[in-house]
Amino acid sequence: MALPDYEGWACFVAVADGGSFTAAAASLGLSKASVSKAVTRLEASLGITLLHRSSRVVAVSTAGAGLLEEARAMVAAATAATEAARGDRVDLAGPIRLAAPMSFGIKVLGPPLATFLERHPAVEIEVLLSDARNDPVAEGIDLTLRIAPLADSSLLARTIAPVAASVIASPAYLEKHGTPRHPLELSGHRLIGYGHRQRAMPLHFHRKGEEATVLPTGPLFANNGDVMVPLIIAGVGIAVLPDFIAADELASGAVVPILTDWSLPQSHLHLLSPPSRLRPARVRALSDHLVDTLKMSCTGAHDRYMALHHEVKTA
Repeated sequence: MALPDYEGWACFVAVADGGSFTAAAASLGLSKASVSKAVTRLEASLGITLLHRSSRVVAVSTAGAGLLEEARAMVAAATAATEAARGDRVDLAGPIRLAAPMSFGIKVLGPPLATFLERHPAVEIEVLLSDARNDPVAEGIDLTLRIAPLADSSLLARTIAPVAASVIASPAYLEKHGTPRHPLELSGHRLIGYGHRQRAMPLHFHRKGEEATVLPTGPLFANNGDVMVPLIIAGVGIAVLPDFIAADELASGAVVPILTDWSLPQSHLHLLSPPSRLRPARVRALSDHLVDTLKMSCTGAHDRYMALHHEVKTA
């Protein structure tokens, strides 16, 4: 059996992703002629056309499109194996793509990334912040931080720490509208919702065998928690937010936790990576660094959360 033409596959993927032989040559550090010859050789060995060429454009053929994802995976695995083998013998260097939720990335990720880059100055990290759920494999993302229940998938997951959340409101709002003593009383209040009205997530509360479910009804829905904080301070309504978003406002008393004798389902911070266990040394190093530093950060936030709620209960 003939060995796979790894160079040909790598050149095909580079042309498909770059959109031209010129871009592929630049990304691979080869001449345009070398890239073209490698793809032509691969096509001849397979007996199919992978790329349609014209004087102005290069397009992936139907056959090429059907093989592209497997080709990307093959090239990624070969690259990861090479970098993993070299990783213990050379300084960490090269790119890493890291995805994270918007608010968490803005409020929490800066210090851990700063210490990592100070330690490994030849590493380049591209941070992608979004509250939309991404597809790490399809989008070529090395590491993904996610705060949500994990669905069944082939992704590798490391659970870092619990993420505390509170039901919060401004003192002025509670003085004007009253303080709910039971979750079902929230239905009579202005309950700000996370996400979209059509897909509003119900809130499930429990305490000592008792359960209650409440569905946010507005007056506002947002797919990012930061925008909610000034609205809550202004007395627009009540919301459930992770404590890392409202930590400063909780500490200052600008907002206060309510329903502290009730619990919400525990959320956790997870670190996800594509299914291959062959990862470049720089990615393994950042993964370990984030797990260690974020575990300490989240544990400290959870301890402050418990102390604050104890103070409210005993006040």
